[in-house]
Amino acid sequence: MTPTDAADLTARLIRCRSVTPEEGGALALLAEVLVDAGFDCTRVDRGGIANLYARWGQKGHARSFGFNGHTDVVPVGDAAAWTHDPFGAEVADGILYGRGATDMKSGVAAFAAAAIDFVRDTPPDGAVILTITGDEEGDATDGTLALLDWMEREGESMSVCLVGEPTCPEQLGDMMKIGRRGSMTAWFTITGLQGHSAYPHRALNPLPAMARLIDRLASHELDRGTDHFDPSTLAVVTIDTGNPATNVIPAECRSAVNIRFNDLHTGAGLTDWLHGEADRVAEAFGVKIDMRVKVSGEAFLTPPGPLSDLVAQAVEAETGVTPALSTTGGTSDARFVKAHCPVVEFGLVGRTMHQVDECVELAHIHQLKAIYSRILKEYFA
Repeated sequence: MTPTDAADLTARLIRCRSVTPEEGGALALLAEVLVDAGFDCTRVDRGGIANLYARWGQKGHARSFGFNGHTDVVPVGDAAAWTHDPFGAEVADGILYGRGATDMKSGVAAFAAAAIDFVRDTPPDGAVILTITGDEEGDATDGTLALLDWMEREGESMSVCLVGEPTCPEQLGDMMKIGRRGSMTAWFTITGLQGHSAYPHRALNPLPAMARLIDRLASHELDRGTDHFDPSTLAVVTIDTGNPATNVIPAECRSAVNIRFNDLHTGAGLTDWLHGEADRVAEAFGVKIDMRVKVSGEAFLTPPGPLSDLVAQAVEAETGVTPALSTTGGTSDARFVKAHCPVVEFGLVGRTMHQVDECVELAHIHQLKAIYSRILKEYFA
């Protein structure tokens, strides 16, 4: 039979206007293609978010390989700045243009095409599972989490999982992810007493307290890194009083910091540290400090072993490049999958993701499909 064309499927997905949280027809298209190939497909929608679960093989099989990805994309931005229609899937000089071309409709198309051809040509003794969400670029509360919650209720499971996010910084094959740093944001509001700047003794200025707090946080060395992680970082992302007057001491000052942390820390432990620093500054200056924290994901590591070896060997066989095992970058839905089964990430070069004229080489889509196909063959061999 004719092999499934991953590049054509990518183009069809790009034409679906699935700007998060809109489904845009992308998951409906994938369900149609996968059902025709013998997959059992279930929509697992939650909170207005569309998600798709597809399985070929026996439910609850002891040996199953899973792929995870998303079809939602970030907004186009200034459409006039694009030289190609963001949803036109235009091809020029072997390059496919469109929102989601890199992040990550090409990855979804590649693993879907690889899975379809694999189960058709060499039906495995086991299950092949695809979990595809429409909420990775959004709040990520009703996407992969909803799929995993549904899987637990229904007795569905993956033995291992590969997330198809773009992972390569320069050339296809040069990096895979075996973990991710944790991410959290803390917002501080310091409240004092408004007054005239000529009579500071009659006011309680929150700005010196904020300056002291931010200095303590930014000057603190969280750690010096681990075997697989760089040192954790804290970035001050905003300080704001909203005060345009130079003769007024404001009553309130707000700030926020973002922490990217390695596996020496947890969100709860860092929250306790932040509370302690805020309490010390509040007592020293006599101000009130309120703090709100959101932990977007905990740090995790899939230790180098059979899964990373399997992926690395397939990548090297198809590209001639040995991928570095990395934990760099932002967060991905692997942070949720890691609680279900061992997970690694491998995908395309991510240089143009989220940019104007996002694009992908057609040759790279076919090469990525070949990598995923080899992984499936070796896993079930």
